[in-house]
Amino acid sequence: MTTAPSARHPYLDHPSTIPFAHRGGAADGVENTAAAFRRAAGAGYRYFETDVHTTADGRLVAFHDATLDRVTDSRGRMAELPWSEVSRARVGGTEPLALFEELLEEFPDARWNVDVKAEPALVPLIELIRRTAAWDRVCVGSFSEARVARAHRLGGPHLATSYGVRGVLGLRLRSYGIPAALRAGAVCAQVPETQNGIRVVDRRFVRAAHARGLQVHVWTVNEPDRMAALLDLGVDGIMTDHIETLRTVLSERGAWA
Repeated sequence: MTTAPSARHPYLDHPSTIPFAHRGGAADGVENTAAAFRRAAGAGYRYFETDVHTTADGRLVAFHDATLDRVTDSRGRMAELPWSEVSRARVGGTEPLALFEELLEEFPDARWNVDVKAEPALVPLIELIRRTAAWDRVCVGSFSEARVARAHRLGGPHLATSYGVRGVLGLRLRSYGIPAALRAGAVCAQVPETQNGIRVVDRRFVRAAHARGLQVHVWTVNEPDRMAALLDLGVDGIMTDHIETLRTVLSERGAWA
């Protein structure tokens, strides 16, 4: 049995479709940096998507990859390096990496969708949310259903979580009328439009999610026609690298809050 949330979680308190700045708006090449999030905030965004890893000495860093190699001027695995070394890396050769705690402090009005990329980052993230009383400002997600389930157990009902892959599959099956177990406690399904060539988000999927009190947030959508089609389906949030494009599409519909 699935228990739908009895009331909408405060994290989701937004008057229209939620626009998420994916990694702060990754199209500008300085993803997951304070500079990227400042730019998104300046464009009117207050929902940010980011990722977290921990360093060898346990610091919680807003960063997508397991290694520094792809987007910075440094090399090495995040989990094997101390923060003193990681902090010297520059994204795009110019921007320092940010501790997630610093981002919470710098953007007190922002709400964060946090993808926990590795298991060692989970407990430090929950402890940070608890210490800063950021329950209404953070939604925890992961591809791993076990990881988000553990986050829910650690954080309790105050913590917003999304479904992992298994939960999304269960919801997809439910949308076809096929019985499937679903984890209680999630507040949203965060999904790609398609997965391995199979359509995930359609009107039936959105209807099944809404029937269970769940929002549907779709990633990562950068083309205006795709944004418009998803809005026509009734999705509740869109994550984009192209923050100006999404703002324009929503504004033209009178849905930019």
